[in-house]
Amino acid sequence: MSNEIRLDALDHEILFHLRQDGRLTNVELAKRVGLTAPPCLRRVKRLEEAGVIAGYHAVINTAALGRGLEVLIDVEVSANDRKTYLEFEEVVASYEEVIEVRRMFGRPDYFIRVAVADHAAYEAFLTGKITGLPCVLRVDSHLTMKTVKQGP
Repeated sequence: MSNEIRLDALDHEILFHLRQDGRLTNVELAKRVGLTAPPCLRRVKRLEEAGVIAGYHAVINTAALGRGLEVLIDVEVSANDRKTYLEFEEVVASYEEVIEVRRMFGRPDYFIRVAVADHAAYEAFLTGKITGLPCVLRVDSHLTMKTVKQGP
């Protein structure tokens, strides 16, 4: 028996509009998808309960916070045990500069996205925090020229 929820065209349309603006009122969302408010709310609640909608969040403009330089980092670690991986993930995820951390299949072991003020701030972050971790074997940095499309 599958736990997968079946979505129809209206469900997909609801998800489309919520991706565009998670702050839509139920009344406005219902209007956009051609429903009345009560059935629209039931659908949204069903999508939330099924885990299709995992949450709502604000998109933060890091440049407005003085952290306009975004860098993508590939990190390889020299670890073969779960404890080292989990400790590395906990430490890296705790850094304020880190926006996203992904453990990858194959190489690199990790993909880390950071936002800092400038090149000097990135150098301080990289040398003071990332390369100082005992399990870090290799680091490759990729400076973002332009963000073409950004999630959710």
